[in-house]
Amino acid sequence: MNMHTQPTTAAAAPAPGKPLWQAALVQAFVKLDPRQLVRSPIMFVVELTAVFTTVLCFLPQAGVSTAVAVQITLWLWFTVLFANFAEALAEGRGKARADSLKGVGQDLMARRQTADGLFEMVPAVGLRKGDVVRVEAGELIPGDGEVVQGIAAVNEAAITGESAPVIRESGGDRSAVTGNTQIVSDWLLVRITTNPGESTLDRMIALVEGAKRQKTPNEVALDILLIGLTLIFLLVVATLQPFARYAGGDLPMLYLAALLVTLIPTTIGGLLSAIGIAGMDRLVRLNVIAKSGRAVEAAGDVHTLLLDKTGTITFGNRRCSAMYAASGITAKQLAEGALLASLVDDTPEGKSIVEYLRALHPMNEPARDAVTPITFSAETRLSGIDWDGHVYRKGAVDAVLRFLGMTRSHLPDVLAREIDRIAKDGGTPLLVCADGQLLGAIHLKDVVKPGIRERFAELRKLGIRTVMVTGDNPLTAAAIAAEAGVDDVIAEATPEKKLARIREEQADGKLVAMCGDGANDAPALAQADVGMAMNDGTQAAREAANLVDLDSDPTKLLDVVQVGKELLVTRGALTTFSIANDVAKYFAILPALFASIYPQLGALNVMGLHSPQSAILSAIVFNALIIVVLIPLALRGVRIQAANASQLLRRNLLIYGLGGLLVPFVGIKLIDMVLTAVGLA
Repeated sequence: MNMHTQPTTAAAAPAPGKPLWQAALVQAFVKLDPRQLVRSPIMFVVELTAVFTTVLCFLPQAGVSTAVAVQITLWLWFTVLFANFAEALAEGRGKARADSLKGVGQDLMARRQTADGLFEMVPAVGLRKGDVVRVEAGELIPGDGEVVQGIAAVNEAAITGESAPVIRESGGDRSAVTGNTQIVSDWLLVRITTNPGESTLDRMIALVEGAKRQKTPNEVALDILLIGLTLIFLLVVATLQPFARYAGGDLPMLYLAALLVTLIPTTIGGLLSAIGIAGMDRLVRLNVIAKSGRAVEAAGDVHTLLLDKTGTITFGNRRCSAMYAASGITAKQLAEGALLASLVDDTPEGKSIVEYLRALHPMNEPARDAVTPITFSAETRLSGIDWDGHVYRKGAVDAVLRFLGMTRSHLPDVLAREIDRIAKDGGTPLLVCADGQLLGAIHLKDVVKPGIRERFAELRKLGIRTVMVTGDNPLTAAAIAAEAGVDDVIAEATPEKKLARIREEQADGKLVAMCGDGANDAPALAQADVGMAMNDGTQAAREAANLVDLDSDPTKLLDVVQVGKELLVTRGALTTFSIANDVAKYFAILPALFASIYPQLGALNVMGLHSPQSAILSAIVFNALIIVVLIPLALRGVRIQAANASQLLRRNLLIYGLGGLLVPFVGIKLIDMVLTAVGLA
């Protein structure tokens, strides 16, 4: 029976079909359905106004030509369509990926263990939390789960896009497996930990589709503000007609409807959903699953970042960084001895020594099958080879000295000082010997990742403090922290210490983010405002966190913070621009409306617009077109520079506040000139 389907990579290209903009254009008309549009209160009001003006086109109105009425109505409909198009375009970028993900494992069958220990074939969609399944080489894992027995190589390309297989085994922090990933070798017994519709793949599909995307608290608050402004302007517009009639004049209902639409913040109302969806899409492209939009939004307001040293700040595996020869030994003799002693050492440390020395002192190496390997053991704490009558060893200082029949007092003073310095700097010293002679020392160092210091400096400019969390002793931790450029360090960290630090920061009113993968990280991940778990970590960590990184890259937390800040800054910038827009539109329409009733208001026609009709029509056209112009910015996001909150605020007020005031004056005037030239107003 066919047990699996071909996995689809997370980076799969959209299926051939309509171009994205064409599909979004179709969806823009579909979204005219009031049941869908009611989720965007501003655009719902614009649509109701467009319906109202459509009716007015068929009714005679004093002072308004049918041509102008039709043009205003059409541009109101265009305003709604452009806003729908922006949202559909943002959704469309993820739906192509969602469609490809939906095809993964549709007909997948699973080998479920029965109560008597036997196995039965069942559809994977019928599996429930707690079921145990056996998966063998070449088969897809039918659901998210924990390995309870066995060890196997797993290809996770279907989810992460990473082609290199990873090892999964029972026990420890590498027992979690993801549904629809493929066993490459051996077999696993997996306990399913999610019910249908709750798996990582299901969350990913829901996230990229946006179908289940709940509005974040910030969006809800902004919606309330926009609704409040809409109600205020609705009351303002409703009172204009009584004032006009009191003065002996009359205002056409069509113009009042146009005034309402131009005064309410339609720009941000039309782009708000697109901004949120695009922000989540950027997160998906980072291969991070958000359990809630609140986590992404909180990431943008984070004050403190707790980062594990191993794998985040440092590479995690100690690497050879320097060598020190004993008295009377040349650098070449030490290099050859260390290279031969490490030749068959397949540990990351051994490989780093070989890599370091091959580049530094190339030599003719013996074939691996020509030497007798001496593997490392906890008893000897030595490794090396016997070759051609020669004995080469490397290992811990005390172990090599014992092998040579020496004590620490026999060490040359220069070498002894270097060994002590290595230890104080947080490194690990190894000694190398050949044929009973001490050759020198190797400096193994937990290497700080290149560029990490610069990234921490950027975060500092954004007002974010970084705290390194490590199990190292305070001396070693301080040395690495100084090299990495973090602001603070928690040495000899325990789950209780992490939790206490997070609560201490939160008590001061700060938002805290951290990442982890072990069961001992779960309490801190649950307490943190932004907790990111590694996909290859324990189930406890994944359940406690509100973000899951499918690539299991702890440094991704820095990118998540960047996405969160971009999301908040984009929303704030476009809100500022939208509200500032209304000032210019006020100067365009209000003098035009009351010119015949209050001639003194003509002084407010600072743009010198051709006529009341052209002023109103120009403002309506600008109101619609500005949404189209800002769609790329809403989808791409406002790029933020390293600066603190007050600097970002000043920058946005200058660019988007002042720009929001000036651009409409220029835009409306140009549109007025075009409409007048072609005789449309």
